[in-house]
Amino acid sequence: MTEQIAIPRRDSDIPGTLAIPASGSGIGVLVIQEWWGVVPHIAHVVDRLAEAGFVALAPDLYGGVNTTEPDEAGKLMMGLQVAAAGDDIAAAADYLVRRPELTSAKLGIVGFCMGGGLALLGPTVTPHIFAASAFYPAMPWPEYSPAWANYAGRTALVHQAESDLPSTGDSIASYAMDIRGHGGDAIIETYLGTQHAFFNDDRPEVYNAQAASLAWDRTLELLRTLG
Repeated sequence: MTEQIAIPRRDSDIPGTLAIPASGSGIGVLVIQEWWGVVPHIAHVVDRLAEAGFVALAPDLYGGVNTTEPDEAGKLMMGLQVAAAGDDIAAAADYLVRRPELTSAKLGIVGFCMGGGLALLGPTVTPHIFAASAFYPAMPWPEYSPAWANYAGRTALVHQAESDLPSTGDSIASYAMDIRGHGGDAIIETYLGTQHAFFNDDRPEVYNAQAASLAWDRTLELLRTLG
């Protein structure tokens, strides 16, 4: 079961959704929201990670705001400053790595859509994150230059929807080359016949149970390498 916590930051706290596994300890994983905000789907992912044995935390990058309206979600996403989001992810990592329940100093990060793009950036903004699982990542900040050199010894796993290939396929391939070129590992898995957001079981019009299950299993396999 999730609980609401406050993540310390220099100027103010960041709201967070935390879940601890039944065992009382585990590897730490950050969960990064879609453009909707920290909606029930994201809280459910946090719960699922705890059920799988991880200490999971979703920092709320919108400060408690969420929506179900695409136009409003787009405005929220475009109003998000990527550098500030990176600072919030780093603050969440600093908080999580100090939790007494953690069994490893190496954290993972999982994100979806906008959060998938930010999850890819996770290892570039904090030394605590060693593995990123990015579901159908979107990175609508063309002016931002990630510090890919920080990926040395770290891994990115991208779950790419087939429908996203025309819009993001080239950029994802370019990010993977940058990560590998700086001593990291990048794995791109493309799920044929899938639409963007295929993992989101709150959206039956795009949800693909088979692809979602496979992507989840691959994510857990990656995260378990951190222990």
